[in-house]
Amino acid sequence: MPVVGYYNGQYVNPSEAAIAIDERGHEFGDGIYEVIRVYGGQPFLLEWHIERLQNSLNAIRITSPYDANGYRELIQNLLEKSGETEASIYLQITRGSAVRNHLFPAAEITPNVSAVVRPVPDKGEQTPGKLLMQPDERWANVYIKTLNLLPNIIAKQAAHDAGADEALLVRDGKMIESASSNLWFVRDGELITAPTDRYILPGITRRFVLELANELGIPVREEKLSVTELSSIDAIFITGTLSEIFAIDTVLSHPDLPVSTPLQDVAPHPIVVTPDTCKTEWTAKNFDVVNRLKEAFSQHIDELRKASVSA
Repeated sequence: MPVVGYYNGQYVNPSEAAIAIDERGHEFGDGIYEVIRVYGGQPFLLEWHIERLQNSLNAIRITSPYDANGYRELIQNLLEKSGETEASIYLQITRGSAVRNHLFPAAEITPNVSAVVRPVPDKGEQTPGKLLMQPDERWANVYIKTLNLLPNIIAKQAAHDAGADEALLVRDGKMIESASSNLWFVRDGELITAPTDRYILPGITRRFVLELANELGIPVREEKLSVTELSSIDAIFITGTLSEIFAIDTVLSHPDLPVSTPLQDVAPHPIVVTPDTCKTEWTAKNFDVVNRLKEAFSQHIDELRKASVSA
């Protein structure tokens, strides 16, 4: 039973209806989520995921339905039910179900907890990808891992339409993040990534890569780089729970997605992007630092899998 659905204590079929129409996550996106990667049957960096989940709940004033031990038990039960050793776990918590109203429900309601466990196939050897530069149209509290992802979806779809793998989001002239990934630059052997302020998601893999860089003696600077500095960059990569460390060899731009000027007063949507209408703005020069990080990441995962087998 590789794909397992869960809703408020019951195991369900993820493709069948399980929630009430008056569910605040369904109607407002009033909730938060986490995605956890499982290697060799072990949830990777689970404590960090639980910490971020609880921070997100606190930020939007939802009382956590579990303490840390409760989340650990829930994750373990989901994995046992699934039987998968290489999987992803999507965990979602909403404010609950109540008659639709923009205000928080007056009566005390119970948060709704749902989850899906899916197998993750081996990605094999990956070739470097492409990014499409776009203005960052997300809200001002990106640090909260909220369900409201429409700007991210539109940005990532535009990148896909351009023949790219992800977006390179620019806010106030600074290259800060991707639609569903943290963004990294390498220049003269130094790693550069945007600091985790309110406009950046505090990525779990980002946090782990910072530790890897320290282990490897790679210098790191947390700074937002200007678009004008792109030509000086040697390498780019993105990180995420499922993408891990993914090298980038090309950055594209599109004339209808300007990043050097403020957002237009008149929204230009829908924007239709095709590969032939894009321009190459940057190509990679040297992947040495990226490859060192990827190798170190793989070694950690191999050790995690071996420890799971011997346990």
